[in-house]
Amino acid sequence: MSELPNLYTMLYSRLVMNGMLFSLYKVFVMLISSSCCEAKVKLPPNVVVKAVYAFGDSIVDQGNNNNILTTPVKCNFPPYGKDFMGGIPTGRFSNAKTPPDMIAKELGLKELIPAYPDPNLKDEDLKTGVSFASGGSGYDPRTSTINSAIPLSAQLNHFLEYIGKLKELVGEEEGNYILNNSLFILVAGSVDIAGLTGSYYEDVIRQKLYDIDSYTNLLAAYAFDFVQELYKLGARNIAFLGVPPLGCLPAQRTLAGGPARMCAEEYNQASELANTKFSIAIDSLHKKFPQYKLVFIDAYNSLLDCIVNPQKYGLEEVQKGCCGSGNIEVSILCNKFSGICEDDTKYLFWDSYHLTEKGYRILVDRIIKNYTNSFS
Repeated sequence: MSELPNLYTMLYSRLVMNGMLFSLYKVFVMLISSSCCEAKVKLPPNVVVKAVYAFGDSIVDQGNNNNILTTPVKCNFPPYGKDFMGGIPTGRFSNAKTPPDMIAKELGLKELIPAYPDPNLKDEDLKTGVSFASGGSGYDPRTSTINSAIPLSAQLNHFLEYIGKLKELVGEEEGNYILNNSLFILVAGSVDIAGLTGSYYEDVIRQKLYDIDSYTNLLAAYAFDFVQELYKLGARNIAFLGVPPLGCLPAQRTLAGGPARMCAEEYNQASELANTKFSIAIDSLHKKFPQYKLVFIDAYNSLLDCIVNPQKYGLEEVQKGCCGSGNIEVSILCNKFSGICEDDTKYLFWDSYHLTEKGYRILVDRIIKNYTNSFS
């Protein structure tokens, strides 16, 4: 196992983009940072959203893993970003934009949510939101350790550092106002349960210590503590994304779905169990802090509906990813040598774990439609 990071580093060094691509990205970011977008979401009366912050795993990692040499969970190389600003891979786990970008634009804040360590980060970005998330991270600290990802505890530390910068920029009162009137997106749990590495089903040590019922209890307890810490730091509006039907991800169909690559029911049942525990934890937090909005987002049924009724969303392929064979490729296994599908707009999944931009757009549209009024 000790030789794996070196292998990942070698593969990554061969896949990394050239300097001109970075230069084009910088120019584009400078251009879009100077203008904003029109809000499309009609917020409830007396609700103001000043910024969007993201915590958790690869779904909302906007490039935080790019400079972590020891992690295999990165994607700042082609074909990731194929449809992003002329084909620039930035560390977003998709072919183009991801949920934080889409939500920020719908709210009229800005076109893109950057990663906190982005060297092009500007003062305006500090005031309107960044992502602290890290691909391969989970509620269970062991998950992040195995994947060499940024654990949630460190993401909180980065957020605390960010708060200092924000208040230095706008002052104590305005800084608190921004934090209290921003949207915090929390996405984690999937890698804990069924990631390719570092997950419950891949870790015999965890399975000896916990059955899936007690392990999901542990995840809910970690989630409960993390949300409390966010509250202490000023978060008052938190969108808590539940776990999707993990057994229906292309990689899990391949690994645990049998010869026919059916949805792995054991993994789906674990997803539902975790969501039940998370929902209970959120209810208890509501009772403890009734003055803030903590909304559980049902990603399970939203994604499952896309898989069961693809034609309703203009999709044709929901069992495979667009990258490579579509069965197993993700992160460094999805690279410029893998090949891609002819038309990714017909695909729900970009790689074997993450959605295409179209897939994320479907999910975000459903979230906005079903949950906006929950923050009133």
